[in-house]
Amino acid sequence: MFDNLTGRLSKVVKNLRGQGRLTEANVQDALREVRVALLEADVALPVVRDFIARVKEKAMGQEVLASLTPGQQLIGVVHRELTNLMGEHAAPLSFATQPPAVFLMAGLQGAGKTTSTGKLCRVIREMGKKKILVVSCDVYRPAAIEQLRTVAGQAGVEFFPSSGDQKPADIAAAALDYARKHLFEVLIVDTAGRLHVDTAMMDEIKDLHALLKPIETLFVVDAMQGQDAVNTAKAFNDALPLTGVILTKLDGDARGGAALSVRHITGKPIKLVGVGEKLTGIEVFHPERMASRVLGMGDVLSLIEEAQRSVDHTEAMKTVQKLKSGKGFDLEDFKAQMQQMKKLGGLSSLVDKLPGAGKIGAGELAQGEKQMARIEGIINSMTPEERRKPEILKASRKRRIATGAGVQVQDVNRLLSQFEQAQKMMKSMGKGGMAKMMRGMKGMMPGMR
Repeated sequence: MFDNLTGRLSKVVKNLRGQGRLTEANVQDALREVRVALLEADVALPVVRDFIARVKEKAMGQEVLASLTPGQQLIGVVHRELTNLMGEHAAPLSFATQPPAVFLMAGLQGAGKTTSTGKLCRVIREMGKKKILVVSCDVYRPAAIEQLRTVAGQAGVEFFPSSGDQKPADIAAAALDYARKHLFEVLIVDTAGRLHVDTAMMDEIKDLHALLKPIETLFVVDAMQGQDAVNTAKAFNDALPLTGVILTKLDGDARGGAALSVRHITGKPIKLVGVGEKLTGIEVFHPERMASRVLGMGDVLSLIEEAQRSVDHTEAMKTVQKLKSGKGFDLEDFKAQMQQMKKLGGLSSLVDKLPGAGKIGAGELAQGEKQMARIEGIINSMTPEERRKPEILKASRKRRIATGAGVQVQDVNRLLSQFEQAQKMMKSMGKGGMAKMMRGMKGMMPGMR
């Protein structure tokens, strides 16, 4: 999402390289690039002006530390100001009220409120709050109620039934009463959206807010909307006492301006961000980590946290044991490693959180994802015995596998060659040869040299 901004900031560092001091002239040149990048990223104009003014004030005339180049020092200032712009610290969800803690979901139609409701359930359950009830007050959109029923089933939480002939206020009152009587800790209320901000919608959600007295009123906004997302957020913030924002579709090809603007315009923190279509595709928003990703520094902490949540630890330990022994690593394990990467959001999500990700082009990542899918298809076309003993794969078997996977025999041979390299790497790692393993990895992933 921030590829263009990351690329321009890298150019700023390069241009400042070799200069011994940050002067008014070189700071002006650098900030001109930053300003253009922010505007191209759909950041709201008032936000850009304030941001550039603060960076300029703090960067002007600073002596360059012995260990830093001017570019690095300016990037340090930009990083701190980006973090401040997006909220400085992660804003936790609040449960400080008499149960049930009511969460009211607000936003425009199509912003992703219903899916975000399911994702929110997952986040809350991971925090230890287990008894959750969800209810839909959207009596206007066809199948909205059934959609939430399905999402609730996927999230493993209880769904309170409602119907299109009921009034939203009556549904909310009944759900709140049910939640109290059955000792639910959290009640999440999904509300109706519209295609634009209108008085009737605002009046309805104001009434629901007065009735439910929610501890959290979360505005769900689509990052793909760009500056319009900020205008919508401001309209909702003027009508409702919002407590936070959920920014959806941050994994899309939007330019990221909403992520940098919403906090500044509304004064309300971004609490969660949607990074995929599945219920697992949600992250707590950490301004400092997001600033690092914008600047191409990666976000290793979030990657580690996602791995802890998503990776099958039993399978991981089995692989570790195979690594230590240097034996038994087969094509089934090779496939399992790719499936674990999928759980982390795929190659693009993984690389996005690694330092220097901006050097890897979108085309290379797409090619890498395609190659992984092809490899998985080839392995799926093999028998269990062939996966365990790839050495038995002769010409006739390879032709059968290629036909089953819809690829050429050369693709099968290429996979077997890559697998042999992987086996050697695993044996090296098992023996402690990490440096040798890293050398062996060059060329196997996009962008590695």
